[in-house]
Amino acid sequence: MLRLRAFRPTNDKIVKIQFHPTHPWLVTADASDHVSVWNWEHRQVIYELKAGGVDERRLVGAKLEKLAEGESELRGKPTEAIRGGSVKQVSFYDDDVRYWQLWRNRSAAAEAPPAVNNVTSAFSSPAPSTKGRHFLVICCENKAIFLDLVTMRGRDVPKQDLDNRSLLCMEFLCRSATSDGPLVAFGGSDGVIRVLSMITWKLARRYTGGHKGSISCLMTFMASTGEALLVSGGSDGLLVLWSADHGQDSRELVPKLSLKAHDGGVVAVELSRVVGTAPQLITIGADKTLAIWDTISFKELRKIKPVSKLACHSVASWCHPRAPNLDILTCVKDSHIWAIEHPTYSALTRPLCELSSLVPPQLLASHKKLRVYSMVAHSLQPHLVATGTNIGILVCEFDGKSLPPVAPLPTPPGSREHAAVYVVERELKLLQFQLSNTANPVLGSNGSLNDAGRFRGDTSEQLNVKQIKKHISTPVPHESYSVLSMSSSGKFLAIVWPDIPYFSVYKVSDWSIVDSGSARLLAWDTCRDRFALLESALTPRMPIIPKGSSSRRAKEAAAAAAQAAAAAASAASSASVQVRILLDDGTSNILMRSVGSRNEPVIGLHGGALLGVAYRTSRRINPVAATAISTQSMPLSGFGNSSLSSFSSMDDGFSSQKSSAEVAPQNFQLYSWETFQPVGGLLPQPEWTAWDQTVEYCAFGYQQYIVISSLRPQFWYLGDVAIPYATGGVWHRRQLFVATPTTIECVFVDAGIAPIDIETKKRKEEMKLKEAQARAVAEHGELALIAVDAQQTTSQERILLRPPMLQVVRLASFQHAPSIPPFLSLPKQSKVDGDDSSIPKEIEERKVNEVAVGGGGVAVAVTRFPAEQKRPVGPLVVAGVKDGVLWLIDRYMCAHAISLSHPGIRCRCLAAYGDAVSAVKWASRLGREHHDDLAQFMLGMGYANEALHLPGISKRLEFDLAMQSNDLKRAYQCLLTMSNSRDIGQEALGLDLNDIMNLSSKKENIVDAVQGVVKFAKEFMDLIDAADATGQADIAREAIKRLAAAGSVKGALRGHELRGLALRFANHGELTRLSNMVNNLISVGSGREAAFAAALLGDNALMEKAWQETGMLAEAVLHAHAHGRPSLRNLVQAWNKILQKEMEHTPSTKMDAAAAFLASLEESKLTSLQDAAKKPPIEILPPGMASLYGPNPGQSNQKKPGPAMQNSQQQPGKQLLLEGSTTTLPNASTPPESGAAPTAESGATPTTESGAPQNSESRTPPTPESGAPPTSEPVASTQDSGAPAQSEPDASVTPVPESSSPAPADVSDKTSENQNQTSPPSVSEPNGTEESVPSASQSPLPGPTTAHDAPKQPDNQATAVRPELSLIDFS
Repeated sequence: MLRLRAFRPTNDKIVKIQFHPTHPWLVTADASDHVSVWNWEHRQVIYELKAGGVDERRLVGAKLEKLAEGESELRGKPTEAIRGGSVKQVSFYDDDVRYWQLWRNRSAAAEAPPAVNNVTSAFSSPAPSTKGRHFLVICCENKAIFLDLVTMRGRDVPKQDLDNRSLLCMEFLCRSATSDGPLVAFGGSDGVIRVLSMITWKLARRYTGGHKGSISCLMTFMASTGEALLVSGGSDGLLVLWSADHGQDSRELVPKLSLKAHDGGVVAVELSRVVGTAPQLITIGADKTLAIWDTISFKELRKIKPVSKLACHSVASWCHPRAPNLDILTCVKDSHIWAIEHPTYSALTRPLCELSSLVPPQLLASHKKLRVYSMVAHSLQPHLVATGTNIGILVCEFDGKSLPPVAPLPTPPGSREHAAVYVVERELKLLQFQLSNTANPVLGSNGSLNDAGRFRGDTSEQLNVKQIKKHISTPVPHESYSVLSMSSSGKFLAIVWPDIPYFSVYKVSDWSIVDSGSARLLAWDTCRDRFALLESALTPRMPIIPKGSSSRRAKEAAAAAAQAAAAAASAASSASVQVRILLDDGTSNILMRSVGSRNEPVIGLHGGALLGVAYRTSRRINPVAATAISTQSMPLSGFGNSSLSSFSSMDDGFSSQKSSAEVAPQNFQLYSWETFQPVGGLLPQPEWTAWDQTVEYCAFGYQQYIVISSLRPQFWYLGDVAIPYATGGVWHRRQLFVATPTTIECVFVDAGIAPIDIETKKRKEEMKLKEAQARAVAEHGELALIAVDAQQTTSQERILLRPPMLQVVRLASFQHAPSIPPFLSLPKQSKVDGDDSSIPKEIEERKVNEVAVGGGGVAVAVTRFPAEQKRPVGPLVVAGVKDGVLWLIDRYMCAHAISLSHPGIRCRCLAAYGDAVSAVKWASRLGREHHDDLAQFMLGMGYANEALHLPGISKRLEFDLAMQSNDLKRAYQCLLTMSNSRDIGQEALGLDLNDIMNLSSKKENIVDAVQGVVKFAKEFMDLIDAADATGQADIAREAIKRLAAAGSVKGALRGHELRGLALRFANHGELTRLSNMVNNLISVGSGREAAFAAALLGDNALMEKAWQETGMLAEAVLHAHAHGRPSLRNLVQAWNKILQKEMEHTPSTKMDAAAAFLASLEESKLTSLQDAAKKPPIEILPPGMASLYGPNPGQSNQKKPGPAMQNSQQQPGKQLLLEGSTTTLPNASTPPESGAAPTAESGATPTTESGAPQNSESRTPPTPESGAPPTSEPVASTQDSGAPAQSEPDASVTPVPESSSPAPADVSDKTSENQNQTSPPSVSEPNGTEESVPSASQSPLPGPTTAHDAPKQPDNQATAVRPELSLIDFS
C-alpha cells in the first residue's frame, strides 16, 4: 500500500518542508538553515541557498544588478547582506498556489449544508497577480526573502520594514481586490500580525491585541457563511480568529474571537474538510495533545493524545480512499507516520507506516535511528506524503491506484438526471447529479460573453452542477476500503472489501443482496451479467492497536501484522477463480468452479469481453524489495491485510525501485467467458483494463503507458500512448477518457483499415451468399441454383488501407495556463504593476481566453484545443460522458463536469462518435487555420468524404482527401490549381510543345505550368491510375495531356516518370503522342526512355534508332542480333571500335597496391600470351555470330549454349547467366511503378533452340540473349540516381577454337553505375561500360552459375583491367 516514490539523502535533519501544488517541486529547510528546492519527479535539485547567513551568490548578483541599472556608488548596505537568522517557514507562491489555496478553502466551506446560499460552487479564479512568476518565499528571523525562480531575481524585506520585530511564521492572504495585489501576513515575536503588500513592498496593515506572547502559526480559511478568516496560534496557547476580508482599509484590526487551546503554546494549525458538514480546525500543542475544533460554534470537539510521552510537530488533514476512516496524519519524533481515525468515532491512533522499512537498508547506519522532523501531505494528490527526517527527504506514495468507492448507474434514456451509488461509513448512498444551467448542453453552449469581452466558458467550473445525496436503506457490513463495480446491464452492483475479504452483490432495483461470500477480487463480463471472483479462506483477524500506544507497541503490532500477512499469503495461494452468472430472477449460479490450470496464486482479476487473470510469478527478489514487501503496509481497517488488496498487489511494493532493465514479468492470461479456455499467450499484468461496450476496442493501463488494441476482426495491437500513472479509463465509442493523478486526458482511437479487414469482409460476404443459397435450396430444391447470367455491371470500388490512429488531448490539469514571465518588470519598477491602466489588462485577458466572435454571434475558437480546465482534487472515478460533458466523481462524493464544448474537442468527439456531418457543422466555429488539422483527424477516423466539406482545408490536403474518397473530379481540379496548368495541353493533338514554345505570348505561363506539372508528376500519375481503375477515362485523358506537355520539355521529367508516362500513353492508345515522345527523347539523348517508349509502340527500327543515336551501341547490337536485323554487322563493328578506343586510352593509374599485387600474380600465369608482339583488335560478338575478321571457327562452340538454354527453361525464376559467365542477367523490364502487366507475360517469350526468340506482340522489347528467355524478375529501376536503369547485359561469348579449354568467356557488361546485382568482378570505364572478364580459375565449367555464386569470386571491383586483357581469346 505504501511505497517510496523518491528519496534524497541529506546530512542534516530536515525541519521545514512544503510541496508546490502543481509542479513536482518540494522546498525544504534543514537545521543549519540551508534551503533547497528539489524536483521529486526527476530527482534533481533546482535551487539551493544559504538563508540563515549571507548567501554570497545572491549578494554578487544584487551588486551586478545595481551596476547594470547605472548606480555605481552603493547607498547603504544591500538587504542581501543582512544575516537571515534561523529559517522559520518556507513556501512557494504563484498563481497556482493562490488559486488552489482559495479553492481548498471554498470547497471545504461549501461542504456544510447551510453554506449553499453563501458559497457558490461556480468559482471564478483570482485575477492573475504574479503572472509568470514562481516565488520561493523564505521567512527567516531577520528578514523575508522573495525569490523569483523564473528570473532568479530576489527581493529581501528586512525586519526593519516590519516594525523591527522577528518574523516567526507567514501566510498568504487571499484577496479579491486587485489593487494592492497579493498580501503576506507575518506573525511577529510581539504577538502582532503584520501584512506586507507584494506590489509596493510596504506594510499594508496590522492585526493587534490578540496574543500576549509570540505567534507560532497562521492559516486562512473560509467559514460556511462565506467569510474569509485568519486564524493564529501563539506561544500563549491561544487560538485567535481575525477577519481576513478585504473590506476594511489599512487600520489596525482587532480579533473576532479568542480561544484557549493548548497549555504551553500552539505548534501548528490545519484545516480539515469533512464530508457533509462545515470544515474543522485541527491544532497541535506543546502539551502533546491534538485538538479538533468546529468552525461554526468554535467549540472544541475532541482532544486526544496521539502518542503518549511525545509531542506532535506536524499535522496534515488527509482523505485517501485506501483508508476511508483515517482523516488526520501526524508526526512525532519517531520513525512512523501516525494516522488518527475519524474524530466522530473512537479517535484511535495507529501507525500508518514505518518509514525505516522504506529506506534502503544501507543508508540506515547501525547507530542512526530514523526520526521524522517534519511532514506534509500533497494538497492536490492525497496519495503523496513527504517527510523530512534526520537522514533525508522521503516522498512516499500511498497506493495511487485506489479510487473512491463509487460506481455510476446507467442513465435511463431521455433523462437528464444521472445517478451514482457510493459507500460512506457503513451506509450505501445514492448521489444524483445533473447540469443546472439552462442552456441546452447538447449544443455545447459557448458560455456567454460579458461586457469585458471575457469568455465565461473558460473560467474553471463554468458548468453548474446540481447534486443531491440520498440514503439507501440497505446497510453495508464493513467500513474498510471497498471497491464498487456495476454489471454490464446496470441491474447489479458488486462491492468487494479486499482487506476483510468479503463481497456482496446487490440488485439495483430494490437493493436486496443477491449473492455474498468471502472474496478478495471480483470482475464483471461486459456482455452478460456474470462475474468472476477469487474465493479465499478467511484470514486471521488483525490486532487493533489500543489508544495511546507507543513506538514499542507499534513494533509489536507490525510483527503481528507480518504473521497475519504470512497466513494470508498461504490462504491466497490455495484460492481459486470461480465464475458465477446472475439470472433474471435474481438467483446466482456457479458456472465454473475453477478457471485456469495454473498453480501460481492469483493476484489480479480484470473483467471485460475476456476475463483477465494475473498470477504471482516466482522470481528472485532483491533484499530492498523483500523488506518493502514484508513490512509493506499496516492494515487500515483494523483487521485483514491490505497488502493483498485488489489494487496494491505485493509485486507493487517495489515497482518504483525496479531497474529499467528488469522487464515486467509475463503473468497475465486472458480467458474466454464462454469456454473458460485461455485466449492468446501470457502478457505483462496491466494495472487496469477498460473494454469498449460495443466490444471493438480495449485498453490495458500500465505504469508508464496505455496499450490500445482493436478486437475486431481479430485482436490486434494498435499502439500505445504515453500517459503515465493512469488510474482508470472509460470508453465512449472511439474515445477513451483517462484519469491520472494530475490530469484528465482523452484518447481518440480508430483502428484504420488493414488487409485483414478486407479479407474478413470478403469472407463474410461469401458466407452470406452460401447461407442464402442454402436457404434457397431448402425452400425450392436444387432448381434454385440455376440462374440466368445477365450482364452484371460491377462498380469497382477502391478500398484504401488506413493506418490506425491515436490522438491524445488533455482536457484538464491542475496548472494555470502557462504565461510569459515578465522579464522586464524589475523589482525596482514593480510599482507600475499595481496602477497599470486597465486597457492592456482587458486585452491581456482576452488573449488569455482566446475566443473571438464570428458573424451571427457564433463564438469562434482561436485555439486548436481549449485551455486546460481545472481537474478536481484527489483520486477520481470517471463516470463517462452524459449530456455532452464528461462527469467525474471525487473522493468527497461530489460530481464534477468537464466541458467538451470547445469546437476543437466537440468536432473530434462527434467524429469519433460516428456523426461526421455534425462534426463538419461544428467546425465552422473553429478558426479556418485549424481545419487541416481537423481534416487529418477525420481522415484518420475514416471520414474522407465528410472532411472534404471543411471550408478551410488546403489544396494539397483536399487532393489527398478527394483521392481517398474517390472524388476524382475534385482531385483533378485541385491538381490543376496546385500545378497552375489550366491552360496547358488544350491545343490540337498534333501540336507538341516545341510548336507551342514559338508562340511567344504564352511562353512564360507555359514554362510556369510545365514546372507545376513536373512538381506534381507523381500525383498526376496516381490520378490517372485511379481514374483507370474506376473507369473515368475523361479525367485520365485530361491528366495525360498535361503530363505529355511536360514530358516533351528537355530534362523536365525524370526517367522513371518518363517510362511511367510512356506506359500510360500506350494504355490509353495515345500512339501519336507516344511516337512524338520517342523523337523528343532521342533528340534530348534519353536513349533508354526512348527505347522503352518505342518498345511500347512495337517499332523495332525506332528502338534501334533510339539506342544507336544516343550512343548505346551494346543495347543496339543485342537488339539487332535478337531480331535478326540486317544492320547487325555494322553495329558490332562500330561498337568494337569504340571499345578498342577506350581500351587504348584507359589510364592504368587507378590501381591501389593490393590490386597491383593481385594483378602481378595473375600475369605470371600466362607469359606466353603476353609475349604477343602486337595487341589484336578487340572483338566481342553476340553469341553464335561469326568473327568479323577471320574464317568462321565458331562451329566447335556452337553446341555449348544448348545445355545452358535448356537449364534456363527449367528454372525460369532464377536470374540467368550466359554460359561460363559470372554475370547475372537482369533483363529489360517494365518499370515497377507502371501499371502494365508483369514481364513474365509481356516480355518472356519462349525461345527456340536456335537461340532466336519468337517475336510476339509484347510491350517490352524481347531480350536478345542467346537462348535465355528474359527472367521474370523485374529489375528495380535506379533512375533516380542518374544511372541508366535497364541494365542490358551485352554478353557476347567469343567462339573458342580449342574445345578442350575451359572456355573463358568475355563479357562486356553494361550495367548501371551503381553496379546493381551484376557481376562483382568488373571495372568502371570512362563511359560507364564495364569490362568483366572472368579468369579461367573463376569459371572452370561452362553452364549457368547462379547469382548466389557471384559474390564469392576472389576478384573484387578493384581488379585491374590490364592483366585481364591477356585472357581475351582471339582467332
